[in-house]
Amino acid sequence: MISLKLFLTFEKTSRNYVGPSFDTICGSGPNGAIIHYKANLKTNRILRNGDLILIDSGGQYLEGTTDITRTIGFGKIDYLRRKHYTLVLKGMIAISKLKWPIGLSGKDLDSIARYNLWQENLDYEHGTGHGVGSFLSVHEGPQAISKRNEVELKPGMIVSNEPGYYLKNSHGIRIENLLLIKEPKKLTRVQKIPTLYFETLTYCPLDKELIIKDLLDKNEIEWINNYHLQIIKKYERRLLSEQRDWLNKICSPI
Repeated sequence: MISLKLFLTFEKTSRNYVGPSFDTICGSGPNGAIIHYKANLKTNRILRNGDLILIDSGGQYLEGTTDITRTIGFGKIDYLRRKHYTLVLKGMIAISKLKWPIGLSGKDLDSIARYNLWQENLDYEHGTGHGVGSFLSVHEGPQAISKRNEVELKPGMIVSNEPGYYLKNSHGIRIENLLLIKEPKKLTRVQKIPTLYFETLTYCPLDKELIIKDLLDKNEIEWINNYHLQIIKKYERRLLSEQRDWLNKICSPI
């Protein structure tokens, strides 16, 4: 199980941090299967060995608004939950790596995140991503990555990338990063049409203990290892020795 304590500390001690961007969603076990779960005295539960914990949080900064979700494991996690996590992760990576022709909308991209889940007769009942602005409602259009959104995706827009899977009365999984839409500075010799791509804005470790490596292809493994390497580079100079050792361990290659 990885800890988010260090990253939450960074969030609150930043000079440009103003406050949370929304009430944190945090659910373990069956509560994680409720997409917008809100903790209360009736449904609160003690963490149990084998639970998945879904944490969706964000902050308001002078630079903009953040929204991030991570799913982490508590204790020994069974194969089915790890498989579901890996399928969701494959969808998140597919969107992160995507390049697409100028002129497409979120409706055209949404199914790419669902492909691996669909092959197992699984799906999730929310859009793959929403627009994010600054100091408003976090979910800000008009852009989104969803089955219904027909707004053209353009450079400069920020969207979330958050596929998930929710099994009622059992567990919930969601992995969310924020992405910035960008366009190449110039076309390559072999490039026939102008395309757009995503730049990842969120850097927080994934729970490697939940990943089934055999379900990943070479490019997905490379993406995960490179992502974790970038996290180390961004944070290591700001950490004490013990914290740096922890970060290097949880971000080591899979």
